[in-house]
Amino acid sequence: SCRLFPTVREGITCGDIQPAAWRDRAAANMSQQAVNGVPARSRVLTVDNMNPNVKRVEYAVRGPIVQRALQIEKELKEGVKKPFSEVIKANIGDAHAMGQKPITFLRQVLALCAYPELLEDNKFPEDAKNRARRILGACGGHSIGAYSASQGIECIRQDVSQYIERRDGGIPSNPDNIYLSTGASDAIVTMLKLLVCGEGRDRTGVMISIPQYPLYSAALADLGAIQISYYLDEDKCWSLDIAELKRALNAAREHCNPRVLCIINPGNPTGQVQSRQCIEDVIRFAKEEHLFLMADEVYQDNVYAEGCKFHSFKKVLFEMGPEYSSTVEMASFHSTSKCYMGECGFRGGYMEVINMDPEVKAQLTKLVSVRLCPPVPGQALLDLVVNPPQPDEPSYTSFMKERTAVLSALAEKARLTEQTFNTVPGITCNPVQGAMYTFPRITIPQKAIDKAKGLGQVPDMYYCMRLLEEEGICLVPGSGFGQREGTFHFRMTILPPTEKLKVVLQKISNFHLRFTKEFS
Repeated sequence: SCRLFPTVREGITCGDIQPAAWRDRAAANMSQQAVNGVPARSRVLTVDNMNPNVKRVEYAVRGPIVQRALQIEKELKEGVKKPFSEVIKANIGDAHAMGQKPITFLRQVLALCAYPELLEDNKFPEDAKNRARRILGACGGHSIGAYSASQGIECIRQDVSQYIERRDGGIPSNPDNIYLSTGASDAIVTMLKLLVCGEGRDRTGVMISIPQYPLYSAALADLGAIQISYYLDEDKCWSLDIAELKRALNAAREHCNPRVLCIINPGNPTGQVQSRQCIEDVIRFAKEEHLFLMADEVYQDNVYAEGCKFHSFKKVLFEMGPEYSSTVEMASFHSTSKCYMGECGFRGGYMEVINMDPEVKAQLTKLVSVRLCPPVPGQALLDLVVNPPQPDEPSYTSFMKERTAVLSALAEKARLTEQTFNTVPGITCNPVQGAMYTFPRITIPQKAIDKAKGLGQVPDMYYCMRLLEEEGICLVPGSGFGQREGTFHFRMTILPPTEKLKVVLQKISNFHLRFTKEFS
């Protein structure tokens, strides 16, 4: 049948092959050379008969260019001569891999949780011990090696709710609406699973920004959902325009059922911070068009530009009054992987759901229970992020000093990156208002575009691959995030230490001038 034997790679449809051809193909598979006298048989799972949605998944942040970077690192270790001594991976927002130091208090409590015998050690401050005792007391067998409730440890969900209330000026948050997760990504994919349904023109459409974080396009491909692209306005610092949302929505209604609007604020990969007015407009649009709102807010502490401020979608929603706060269905997401923490490997995060149908919420709880629970060490870390040292506790001063230093350094690196790139002819860089990336526009000469096409590559992939081979700098081409036709970009993290970032910026600048001259 078609379902069992798709022939996507050959470009053949089921109607092109008659039953006799299927038999011939099966016979050819079965007649492979025998091994030790035992007839060989075809594999049960092949690239032809695997889930076709998986083959459509792409994730540029860890794509081909990163694989080549890993190969080059191996070659360097083996003594292969290169024009550089190391590969600098500026492709991903992995703070600690880029040299950012962990926050002492967070690691102290995690150490105590992982090895409770340290609670007897007087080297640890008492507030760290108290946090560890509370977390361990909520764990089965007083161990973070035990499973937790599927929705997450109850006292940590309570702490998350209290954190949200403080952040949003007292707007209530119900712990029962909090779902702890394996980073924000896991919660985002889980929500999309709940939302996607239908067939043909009734298939769920999901609105995502272009440029976008590739998690969204990858998840939609995996789920067989319809991606509805709306473009951010690069000429206005990657702002979001409601007229563009309406254009994308109306066009999509011709071939799918738009049900979801995804927003990333502060932006990834574009680094913009949305104004309060913009957020109000988005909420009105979601209500008018009957859309479920997904607010990705994992960079909420990463705001640098003067005049910019983070406004949570939930806070704005409730300040707009009951007409919106009692009707607009929304999920918001946060993570321990970014901001000042940068604790990507612990995979801690949460989701808060608002105005969700109780019966759907029961289905959500069932769905997360299939995965048993989020990593408990990640839950513990999240608790420390939402319940940090207070002014009357011994760790407060050192904690605030470390936190402030990380965010101040990122703000300085954001300014440095913008200023440096804008001095290079052929590179245009918007202000990095927030998050931890820049997404500059690059001019690629027509001869280079033709050269790339001749090699079967998109032009900005060719550009980034050349940069990697010649300078040892690993970036992600803008085509992996989406961009307007005829424009080219790359995404780069601003996370490297300041002195190394200066080297990276100089190498990219020199390469761009050299590349442009070569193809002029």
